[in-house]
Amino acid sequence: MSRFRNEVVHLQSHVRTLRVAIGAMSAGMLLLGLGWWSAPRDLTVHVPPDLRSGSTRKWWDVPPESVYAFAFYIFQQLNRWPMNGEQDYPRNLHALSPYLTPACRAFLQQDYALRRDNGELRQRVRGIYEIPGRGYGDDPTVRVRTVSSNEWIVTLDITADEYLGAEQVKRVLVRYPLRVTRMDVDPERNPFGLALACYASTPQSIEPPTTQAEPPSTFGTAPGDTP
Repeated sequence: MSRFRNEVVHLQSHVRTLRVAIGAMSAGMLLLGLGWWSAPRDLTVHVPPDLRSGSTRKWWDVPPESVYAFAFYIFQQLNRWPMNGEQDYPRNLHALSPYLTPACRAFLQQDYALRRDNGELRQRVRGIYEIPGRGYGDDPTVRVRTVSSNEWIVTLDITADEYLGAEQVKRVLVRYPLRVTRMDVDPERNPFGLALACYASTPQSIEPPTTQAEPPSTFGTAPGDTP
């Protein structure tokens, strides 16, 4: 009898051990599930466009080439009026508002109202593009200056063309110093985590305009955005 009793005790002890192990595994799985649920769904990592050589970066670091690409893309889209500047300009401001600082956005709204009232937007078609040979790869140290880990000055050498109907009314070559700041507050609407803060200083003409002289851009220095 004692042999059977010992066997029963042994089996009961084994069952208790298995129950403890299952409980520990369940608790571990619960903790892992909570960690997975609280982890961020998206993580933005800036990778240099030129991948011919390896690159090791901290995930929060924004390389200058990414800052330049962001500034040029947003600035070009802001200044693209494919049909009518009176309608395209405010539409661009609304669509790109997540990529602008609040002060810059407010300034551009005032700039739009002023230009509209002066008749500078009606039926205007506008586009800008990078001057060949003056892109980031030609002189990166000039194109992006790091002010801090959260702020950069981007220099764009741009050709701006404007048309009124079939007639070209303006072509200017201008150097635009744009200020870019880190603004990672709404990843759903701004996955870059960056924002344009208008001009860092006054734009400079590279060559005299070939047609009538006008202000070089619809973009300006917003109050409170000056470094």
